[in-house]
Amino acid sequence: MKVIICGAGQVGWQIARHLSGEKNDVTVVDNNAALVHRATDTLDVQGVAGYASYPDILDRAGARDADMIIAATHSDEVNMVTCQVAHSVFNIPRKIARLRSQSYLNAIYSDLYRRDHLPIDVVISPEREVAEAALRRLSAPAAFDTESFFNGKSQLLGLALSDDCPVLFTPLRQLTDLFSTLSAIVVGIRRGGQLFAPEANDQLFAGDQIYLFTNTEDVSRTLEVFGKTQKKQERVVIVGGGNVGLAVAQALEKREDRLRARMIESDRTRAEKAADALERTVVLHGDGMSVELLDEANIDRADAILAVTDDDKTNMLASVRAKEAGCPMSICLVNDPTLVPLMGPLNVDAYINPRATTVSSILRHIRHGRVRGVYSVGDAEAEVIEAQVLSTSPIAGQMIRDIDFPEGVLVGAVMKDNEVLRPTAALRIEEGDVIALFSMAADVPEVERLLQVSIDFF
Repeated sequence: MKVIICGAGQVGWQIARHLSGEKNDVTVVDNNAALVHRATDTLDVQGVAGYASYPDILDRAGARDADMIIAATHSDEVNMVTCQVAHSVFNIPRKIARLRSQSYLNAIYSDLYRRDHLPIDVVISPEREVAEAALRRLSAPAAFDTESFFNGKSQLLGLALSDDCPVLFTPLRQLTDLFSTLSAIVVGIRRGGQLFAPEANDQLFAGDQIYLFTNTEDVSRTLEVFGKTQKKQERVVIVGGGNVGLAVAQALEKREDRLRARMIESDRTRAEKAADALERTVVLHGDGMSVELLDEANIDRADAILAVTDDDKTNMLASVRAKEAGCPMSICLVNDPTLVPLMGPLNVDAYINPRATTVSSILRHIRHGRVRGVYSVGDAEAEVIEAQVLSTSPIAGQMIRDIDFPEGVLVGAVMKDNEVLRPTAALRIEEGDVIALFSMAADVPEVERLLQVSIDFF
């Protein structure tokens, strides 16, 4: 597949890294020549320095025979014009644009993106993706990472195991026997900084970070098995009243359990805008790192703090101060992946990486076959892929034990006739089944082969 990626920032570079690693023909375009050189020096990609919306630049990038263009520059307008030029001048079949402004995302204007108006096939909103990720973190406070699959019927949970975990030193094979009615299955373990797909005889140790699949109705019991308690969230303090914080607060106000939220925003204009848009949320104007303001927000009585400003250090320090003041859980937004190792020493419970959520969202739309969902794990070290099994797939009609999966691939769950099943060796995968696979990054191309690339994707 020939792909043009416009924008060589964090998201563009990560998408280029994924696609070039899978032997696609990738060209990166950016008006910053240094970013283009970084991409061409570190990845197996071609590069063009220039403005992505200029027809001659897209022509140099190979737009005349490209299969897809991904417009992920920092400018919404450049991304929109790039897709228009890609359609009108070069007839590129598939166009994906990253748009940040809420005005462009308002549902009442969605008609704008029709092929005869502004031809964008897929619109990706980083702020919307991050807000949804924040709400998922709040719904599973004991997990440092979470994602839903099979239309919400199954959950991927990331859990950090402590010394009091009751199943330490237990081979994973025995967990299935001990908890035969539990749907949970461990698909990934991070130990000593290294992520791997475990084997049946591997044991769990204190300090491990594990990724597991479980049915949504089994989440509470699964957390108990792994030594976690699930406390109901009743009060949340949100630091940051921009697009992400506002979207989270509005979603919380719509929930039936009427969770109470307070918001802190340092910019007066944004604070006033948030106060006007929210009905039950108390909005405070001031510095989210201020001890006095956190006290005014009743941080000592809050169940969680969600720090989602556009400044990583503010988010991290506000989280630390909240924990010191007695708040049991902290979630912060972190753009810089080099800061992630500090989360443990700073006692920050969970973090959201906007780059990872945006990359996951884009990958969902460019994977081959009947792919319904893709979630990027860690620093793009692995992916969880949800896909429908085609009749042409090599795995159709086979029992799981007979499928030649690579070592870095594990089946997390299988959905048959709208029922989610725990995978067993004797479970037969049939055409039309939906399967969720945990795959280390290096094994993704083989997973795509097993899912069988289908021309109807294009």
